[in-house]
Amino acid sequence: MRVLVTGMGGEIGTRVAQLLEANPEVTEIAGVDFVPPRRRLRRSEFRRIDPRDREKLANFVMDFAPDAVAHFGVYEPGSRLSPRLAAIYSHSCTVTALGAAARTGKLQRVAVRSGLEVYGRGRGRPGVPDEEATVAPSTPYGRTCLEVEAIAADLGRRHEVPVVALRMAPVAGSHVPSPLGRVLRLPAVPVPAFADPAFQLLHVHDAAQGMVSALLAGINGPLNLVGPGAASVWQAVRLGGRIPVPVFGPAWTLATHAAELAGASMPPHIVELLNRGRSGDGSRAVDVLGLNEMRPTQEVCAELFEWATVTPLHVPESSAISVER
Repeated sequence: MRVLVTGMGGEIGTRVAQLLEANPEVTEIAGVDFVPPRRRLRRSEFRRIDPRDREKLANFVMDFAPDAVAHFGVYEPGSRLSPRLAAIYSHSCTVTALGAAARTGKLQRVAVRSGLEVYGRGRGRPGVPDEEATVAPSTPYGRTCLEVEAIAADLGRRHEVPVVALRMAPVAGSHVPSPLGRVLRLPAVPVPAFADPAFQLLHVHDAAQGMVSALLAGINGPLNLVGPGAASVWQAVRLGGRIPVPVFGPAWTLATHAAELAGASMPPHIVELLNRGRSGDGSRAVDVLGLNEMRPTQEVCAELFEWATVTPLHVPESSAISVER
């Protein structure tokens, strides 16, 4: 199997490539992104391509002619790109990469990254939606995810290719560039004044494992991918030893600006999570993919606040003198 990994330069995309490299069924792996992978890859070919360069991206994909595509070229606003660029990159990468892969005539299966944001939040919508719930995104990122799903599903119908959309909970970890993680690690974190909504997280390793398992199995249709259990916003802030700052109404606009000045972007889907929570029923993915050892949300939340200690290296005085000479 020849697998193309879009968004390979991201933390999840790189881990997907590592898992594919360890699978003997996968003979060749190629990846594209606008930044290089974060970890060492032994037998993957990587090409640094800006998704907006459609001709270059399409030519690379068609030359590789993949049997399968793991599409992580769906960029979360505030993670590595601004909200405007994230939407542009996601649309361009999806249309170009998937379209070029289909035109080769070799494509057999597709897995795309999506998010629980496609369900939206608001009155009359289930608090813990399963895959049968109505999709009605209420944030720009949710609409981007739904657009990616629609493009991929349409391609699958026209070319008779199974397409699985993995609707992931917010992906987090100690070193994952997550906008939610950056907000929760602020010294003072805005929280809803009159509520304590629950949310679920997904560990970066479980996100990668879920993508590879769904891709190799040739699953068709959506799957919710979430970590077991849940945490509340106030609980997460206290767990990290941060100061909760109760906010309500128009004050959320001020809190958003203050967080951005402190270095933590708060796009609308993050504000929505803090206000209304974000959860999903992930039982189908567990049953279909056999993901029985996923890391609980509480554990992932705790990892957000863990950072490796730095041990200074003390150079012997004799060595320092020899270097100076």
